[in-house]
Amino acid sequence: MALKPTELFERRKERNRSKLKRVATGRPRLCVFRSQRHIYAQIIDDAKGETLAQASSLDTETKPQLGKPGQGADVASAKLVGRIVAERAVKAGVRQVVFDRGGYIYHGRVKALADAAREAGLEF
Repeated sequence: MALKPTELFERRKERNRSKLKRVATGRPRLCVFRSQRHIYAQIIDDAKGETLAQASSLDTETKPQLGKPGQGADVASAKLVGRIVAERAVKAGVRQVVFDRGGYIYHGRVKALADAAREAGLEF
């Protein structure tokens, strides 16, 4: 019996998260979610269960820089969100994180967000 695409995605996501928890050694994780129209990133401290920093293509800070409406789903917006979440994390005192790509392939928007976060000061 073949699995549905959503079930395969959930399996990949859980497999990725279980590996991250083994290697994290107390570091917070940079979690990425992408939809058809927007991209979201947040830095989560799993030990405390709280979000330390977050950014998305829907933020009031990012919307004016993206230009026309509906432009939150391209590589440029992912770079902007990565840079902003990294700046907010550094301001909150977080320098080292583990990158949680979820069930997504490390390619395109996910890779652009990660590269921009590295350039802005996060280490992973």
